[in-house]
Amino acid sequence: MRNPDHEAISGPTRSCILTRDRALQHALVRLVLGPDNLVYPDVRAKAPGRGAWIGVTRGELEQAYAKGRLRGSLARAFKSNDVQVSDTLPHQIATALEKNALDRLGLEARAGHLLTGAERIENAARGGQLRALYHAADAGEDGARKLAQAWRVGSDREGSDLKGLVLPVARPILSLALGRENVVHIGVTDRTAADRLGEALGRWLHFIGPDPIPAPCETASQGASAPGLELASNLAPTAVTMNEEFE
Repeated sequence: MRNPDHEAISGPTRSCILTRDRALQHALVRLVLGPDNLVYPDVRAKAPGRGAWIGVTRGELEQAYAKGRLRGSLARAFKSNDVQVSDTLPHQIATALEKNALDRLGLEARAGHLLTGAERIENAARGGQLRALYHAADAGEDGARKLAQAWRVGSDREGSDLKGLVLPVARPILSLALGRENVVHIGVTDRTAADRLGEALGRWLHFIGPDPIPAPCETASQGASAPGLELASNLAPTAVTMNEEFE
């Protein structure tokens, strides 16, 4: 989630307390201090009070915890020497980001912005109506490749590397999130919905890194190498003032 070249970016930004790099707020994870002086994730940035932001991967966060850098950075951010950091914080963040992403999928499904079923998705893709494409971790490679080809044809992008994103969860979890049976492939037909999903999924995938994704047809932007300021546009075909550091 770094912006080392200090390129112009649009939207509310925050600085990562560990790297000092600035990134769009929606690409970072907010941490808050509880009444017990423990640090908790606030992935939806709704909790009141002071917050601290991180844009590192889980592996980088675990290293910072082991070396004591995380606690030091949080103590400065919260202006308190009583800050306590649990060794389960990386797991808490990963779990919260996964829930947030799956909840977003469910909301978009209920709003009528998602398609399931290979035939329906292929028809929408060939008709130029597809805005994003996702697959369960246990989706067949042939089926994913066929839908990607239909998407390229319908988008007039034949010969490009446009393809779907494999999510690090299997079909039972996706089915539960969407409230539908046997969800293997997901097509997004609404541009704004694709942007919202790109933000939620991109932040989750960046944090957990590429290793948990056994994907033959993923997009290029996954894990620690994903450009933090381009997540929405990388996860969807079309994407989607400087603020105080702590809020």
